[in-house]
Amino acid sequence: MLGTPRLTDARILVVDDERVNVVLLERILEQDGYRNVKSLTDPSEVVALYDQFEPDLVLLDLHMPKLDGFAVMKLLEDRISSDTFLPILILTADIRPEIKRRALSAGAKDFVTKPFDRTEVLLRIQNLLETRFLHLRMRHDAVPEGQAT
Repeated sequence: MLGTPRLTDARILVVDDERVNVVLLERILEQDGYRNVKSLTDPSEVVALYDQFEPDLVLLDLHMPKLDGFAVMKLLEDRISSDTFLPILILTADIRPEIKRRALSAGAKDFVTKPFDRTEVLLRIQNLLETRFLHLRMRHDAVPEGQAT
């Protein structure tokens, strides 16, 4: 039987080209007890780290050089099976409705507007991780006895 994971055990991947944003998010997460966080400032490295780290949640900036957040979501889409719920939380200063619609259509599950509020970020992370772990639990429970998950 699969034990109930603690949210603070979740693997969180932060992708933002601004080092100051990465450091801020790492501090916020660490102060709240999250201890399994990896970060990138170069979005072109996301696929390799995703494959190695297998995150439970991705915190993703939209506007980055080389690859923007939309391109990153497309790359991840090709790696995530259709029955997997991988929440992507967008971190952006761009509040245009068309950008939100486009990101949600591309696979994002929620948004936080920069500059962000610490409590709001942590609550949105908590909500997405709870949903992720419930989904994993349902997948595990759906596997018939004697079959590997």
